[in-house]
Amino acid sequence: MNYRVATNIYLREGVMNRTRALATGLLLAGALLTQGCGKEAPPPPPAPKAGIPPPLPEIVVKIGHAGPLTGGIAHLGKDNENGVRLALDEANAKGITIDGKKIKFELIGEDDEAKPDKGPIVAQKFVDAKVAGVVGHLNSGVSIPASSVYNQAGIPVISGAATNPMLTEQGFKVAFRTVGRDDQQGPAVASYLAAEFKPKTVAVIDDATAYGSGLANEVERTLKAAGIKVLPREKGTDQTRDWKAVLTKIRGKKPDAIFYGGMDATGGPLLKQGRELGINVVFSFGDGACTEEMNKLAGDAAEGLICSQAGLPVQAANKRFLDAYKAKFNADPILYSPFTYDAANLLIEAMKKANSVEPAKYLPELAKISYEGATGKIEFDEKGDRKDAEMTIFTMKAGKLEPLAIIKSGKTIKYEDFVKGGAAAAASPAAPAPAAAAPVEDKKGDKK
Repeated sequence: MNYRVATNIYLREGVMNRTRALATGLLLAGALLTQGCGKEAPPPPPAPKAGIPPPLPEIVVKIGHAGPLTGGIAHLGKDNENGVRLALDEANAKGITIDGKKIKFELIGEDDEAKPDKGPIVAQKFVDAKVAGVVGHLNSGVSIPASSVYNQAGIPVISGAATNPMLTEQGFKVAFRTVGRDDQQGPAVASYLAAEFKPKTVAVIDDATAYGSGLANEVERTLKAAGIKVLPREKGTDQTRDWKAVLTKIRGKKPDAIFYGGMDATGGPLLKQGRELGINVVFSFGDGACTEEMNKLAGDAAEGLICSQAGLPVQAANKRFLDAYKAKFNADPILYSPFTYDAANLLIEAMKKANSVEPAKYLPELAKISYEGATGKIEFDEKGDRKDAEMTIFTMKAGKLEPLAIIKSGKTIKYEDFVKGGAAAAASPAAPAPAAAAPVEDKKGDKK
């Protein structure tokens, strides 16, 4: 082999070696890229098996609840929230589908502290969170200012506790309630007081809130119409715990009965101090103080009190709700949780009927709904109020609230007859009550 031939062979072998090295490097680089820093590329998804449809897409639908979760009436706010939670959990367990999608309901809870100025703030939080509907608020003084925010956003809101007429007198098509109004409740408790105790003079006190003063106005108006003397109004606040000055003033005027418009957190001390001052007349209250918390706050002084609730009593709710509530929360419902439970279910039922979770689409269905709930048949009038709402009169006996009578369609029915299903039996006309007064415009206060 001459020098030129040897040189050509050497050059060809060098080129081939470099080519093989380059190819090997490219293969290694491709392998590293395929592994993705040491991880194997995910396999392609398996093809669906024949005859088995793919799973439905799931969407989360947010439902808001607002009420006082801190402060003196937090027990009532939590009870209301429990009613909503139970309804949503039951709906999720059923696996509801709407518009071809599996729905998962999520509770968004907010503490409005029973403060009127917190109502719009909480409402705006719900709007920003894009909730599909709201159950709340507990307090009328909070519900009324919050309702304008919901109205502007077009979000349906149902209260299971707010009773001041102004809530639904504003003309907002998004606002509803599953309980009665104070211009129904006030005449009911006042008429019962007049018929059963026949007082000649009554002292009326309120806590200067939208609920308390509004209810007290209705009671006073009904008593006066029945020819009963009503003393000049006395007032406290939703924070008053020392009532001795007010009660001492009232004691000197020797009333035959006292009515207080306010919550149990303030009504309990008022009742206890009244008894301590030797005021041994009947004390009566609206629904805000119609709880067994009164027995804790007033002790033995609570025995024999008279109070009203804007709806059927808790124990008259259907057994399925009562059993489910007890099983889930290891406690009995307090006051308005059956009504918030129904409120949440009304939102869900309207969505199902409209086949949409969009507020604008299901709102018309909500307005015309007819629904059998835990608290009976629910339909709304053109204002958003519950049609033909019942009122219940209670007394405190041995530390427990016992229902005495149901007032429905202007007739008083003994509770035992109502339970037996004899709503038409033993019905006697309630004491005369004038036509409903104009809505109360005081937006200051607490509760209902």
